[in-house]
Amino acid sequence: MFGPKPRLILAHLNAEALRTQSPLIEVENTLTAFVKRLGLDTNGHSIRGVKEQLARLAAARVMFGMVTGENRAATAFMPIVTAFELWFQKDARQRVLWPSTVRLSGDYFKTLCAHAVPLNERAIASLSHSAMGLDIYAWLAQRLHRIPPGKPQFIAWALVKQQFGWNYRNMFKFKEVFRRTLSMVKTQYPAAKFDMNERGMLLYNCPPPVANRLVAVPAVMQKYQG
Repeated sequence: MFGPKPRLILAHLNAEALRTQSPLIEVENTLTAFVKRLGLDTNGHSIRGVKEQLARLAAARVMFGMVTGENRAATAFMPIVTAFELWFQKDARQRVLWPSTVRLSGDYFKTLCAHAVPLNERAIASLSHSAMGLDIYAWLAQRLHRIPPGKPQFIAWALVKQQFGWNYRNMFKFKEVFRRTLSMVKTQYPAAKFDMNERGMLLYNCPPPVANRLVAVPAVMQKYQG
């Protein structure tokens, strides 16, 4: 899965699952409303694109990396969606006779409830055109507040590129795009604290973007596989 759209869909599914505390999500009306709030088109072509990305999402797996203790970490692979039923009405003024639903997998839903990180919907809307921007914003949101105060964490450029720029052959070009995108993300997450040098990035403890769960993504969601 590539591009901003599947990331926006997943953010919405996560938020709805947390809001309702259920892995079964009605998406017919809620997803359209979410797309509207982000300022995106809700025409037939756009909705068809959303439907296509939901189908791809159903076939995807995510890889989680989670800190389980001092000097210990765990990695898990799991599917996101186990079943879905979609029906997009042609006329927004008409109501369908049955809801369109998406059911999150049990393992994914449990992990989401345990490790979800708050994101700001306005920030997501501002970054909705940039897949890298959405990824960086979610990454900083889940990582910075977990760093121990006074103990900044260093990440080498090679690891940053592995996570955000695997498709860039040239490190110089990746750094150029990453720095530009990071500056854009900083405008949406002004409290984020980090430094960059020739070796990599230094991350510092700071509060998450929001105190409450407005929109959520799973902690340390590193890669889609689908």
